[in-house]
Amino acid sequence: MSILRTGINFSFSLFSGFLPMLVILNETKQKHKIHDYTQLIRGRDYIFETLQGGLRGYMTGTGKGIKPRDYIILQHGSQNYRYQVEEIDYYADPSDMWIALVKQVRFE
Repeated sequence: MSILRTGINFSFSLFSGFLPMLVILNETKQKHKIHDYTQLIRGRDYIFETLQGGLRGYMTGTGKGIKPRDYIILQHGSQNYRYQVEEIDYYADPSDMWIALVKQVRFE
């Protein structure tokens, strides 16, 4: 029984040295949030004006906490697209309404 317990403790301590590194990597990846707008309807819940054939666009929508370099997931037809916010300006009233310049990026 003590051999099994030692083996478990050894395995835990062997991998525990990697845990801080994993936490740091996860924090780095989470700096830029992902905002899922796939359940919203274009033209009713948000406006998307395409530029460069849809590779870029101006999007007007609502939601708090969206910042430059965050990602927005949109659905066009049955296809999902990922856009990265390049610039964003919030309206004064209502305060959760914004307009953003976005560019299409690949899903990772």
